[in-house]
Amino acid sequence: MTLKPIANIVMLFATLTVFSQDSLYSSLTISKDLRENSNAVIRLNELVISLKSSSEMSVKEKRIITVLNKQGNKNIDAYVHYDNNVKIKTLEVLAFDAFGNEIKKIRKNDFKDVSAVDGGTLYSDSRVKYLEYTPINYPYTIEFTYETITGNTAFIPSFTPIDDYFVSAETSSYTINYPEDITIRKKEKNIENIDIEKEDSVGEISYKTKNLTAFKPEDYSPSMVDFAPKVLFASKQFTLEGVNTVVENWDDFAKWMYHDLIKVTHDLPEKTINDIQNLVKDETNDIDKAKKIYQYVQDKVRYISVQVGIGGWKPFNASEVDRLSYGDCKALTNYTMSLLKAANIESNYSVVYAGSSQKNIEEDFTSIQGNHVILSIPNDDETVWLECTSQKLPFGFIGDFTDDRDVLVITPEGGKIKHTKKYNTEENTQIIKGNYTVSNDGAINVSIVVNSKGIQYDDKYLLESKTERDLDEHYKKRWRYINNIIIDNIEIINNKDNIVFTETLNFQATNYPKIVANRMLITINALNRNTHIPDRYRDRKLPLKIKRGFKDIDEVEITLPQDYKVESLPNKKVIENKFGTYKSEVVVKDENTLLYKREFVVNDGEFPKEDYSKFRTFYKEVSKQDNAKVALIKKE
Repeated sequence: MTLKPIANIVMLFATLTVFSQDSLYSSLTISKDLRENSNAVIRLNELVISLKSSSEMSVKEKRIITVLNKQGNKNIDAYVHYDNNVKIKTLEVLAFDAFGNEIKKIRKNDFKDVSAVDGGTLYSDSRVKYLEYTPINYPYTIEFTYETITGNTAFIPSFTPIDDYFVSAETSSYTINYPEDITIRKKEKNIENIDIEKEDSVGEISYKTKNLTAFKPEDYSPSMVDFAPKVLFASKQFTLEGVNTVVENWDDFAKWMYHDLIKVTHDLPEKTINDIQNLVKDETNDIDKAKKIYQYVQDKVRYISVQVGIGGWKPFNASEVDRLSYGDCKALTNYTMSLLKAANIESNYSVVYAGSSQKNIEEDFTSIQGNHVILSIPNDDETVWLECTSQKLPFGFIGDFTDDRDVLVITPEGGKIKHTKKYNTEENTQIIKGNYTVSNDGAINVSIVVNSKGIQYDDKYLLESKTERDLDEHYKKRWRYINNIIIDNIEIINNKDNIVFTETLNFQATNYPKIVANRMLITINALNRNTHIPDRYRDRKLPLKIKRGFKDIDEVEITLPQDYKVESLPNKKVIENKFGTYKSEVVVKDENTLLYKREFVVNDGEFPKEDYSKFRTFYKEVSKQDNAKVALIKKE
């Protein structure tokens, strides 16, 4: 027998041995189903929560994850937060190559250790240890284990088998142990259609799932929090920042938060109280007073970021924020609340899930929830919501960061679930008034005024602080379908009182129309052309969700080149369906002047996945109409 066949047999035997061991550290043992659409595969995730009492909890986790490609590196999630109330007992990482051979061991002292805050001393004890690992090859596997001990029992980790797209899970388990004098509540979400084992007995609750395939994101779908499996947990008796409490409902919860955590921090210096009272003394109503105070906060303080899980829920004292002029969302919201209180204006600390997901506070599950805090001011007409971390947002405008979702409003009398401002389709407007002139050689000269409101204001207001160079780049990108743009003038007006953003521009470009022999073809819509067509899915899995509607209205006058006359015009077009409307027409004002009118409306709403292809067709038709041409022919 030659050496080559012997080598082949040895290699085959080695491969079979690896598979027969069913190793969690080898990438060779991952099934085809779990590889599909995956950048990383959780081989094993064991999370064990042990409540020793209402004031002591340990969290132990062992997670083995195989990273298949560079995009999967972010899913290692090998980090642990700690502070004066959270101690790290054990922390270790083992790294393995594609065949399951251990290649590196990283102990607690080898982790990067940094502040969990981007600046300042308010949170000097808040830190995070994280793994900084650069792989040599893919795939590779990481085993991450840790244990923490904390006196804060208000935050009981959830059972979340999959928390990101392009990640699958081979085995995921969760166990919570607790003494009999503790009452544990739970809420199951989206577990009906997965293979799950669960046990619930006195003193212990456990869940286990296997072979969860990866979610793949789809255009215009609900947020992952709306369909991913999850089980929430909370204890009726818990401790936070050394304060013990018993909570049955949102009223109990809010009273505890206000009286034990928030009220005691309203310690503004007497000088600041006097300054605020002098600031608003000439105003006759509370809203006008609040506007002045909000501007005072924006001028005085800056926001510092505190990583999730750090800083607890007790805001820092208003006196500290007043002295240092910075803080996180809790600190700045509480500071604004204290200033309003100095002017005898009622306002309420309000807990929210911020971000694009529009995630609601779970109304039927009383527990510590949310990742952000805003302020609400009761008002006869409509509750005023204030984002206290922004130095740019207008008074009473929250934009898409916290709009249209249920939040918990904390009052001295108890808690209320309220819904934040929803920016309706008719509010989210962009109105274009403009004109452009086409020369005989195909150059265009454009003047345009754009007024934006609602969420369309939110998309643009930060342009006010951009440099001239950044603005030039921005507008060339906005009109990227026009080549050779030279911008002559940009004027921006941010009307924060009326919450209207106005852009006035002049620009020119060469070779805009297509000239062939004695004819010229002009794409009539030069200033607001839809170039977006939603992705196509052969087998769509998720429903269609349009989170925010909008309305665009365009009216543009076109001056034709002197040597040409109209040969043909696009037909008037009207499209109406449940997703929105589209209307366009070209009106002849005289032989050298056309008026282009366009209205494009998209409605927010939720629709079954079967409607997605029709929605995509709607956008395709809009794009087609936005590329309609005016045909000109040279005059004889």
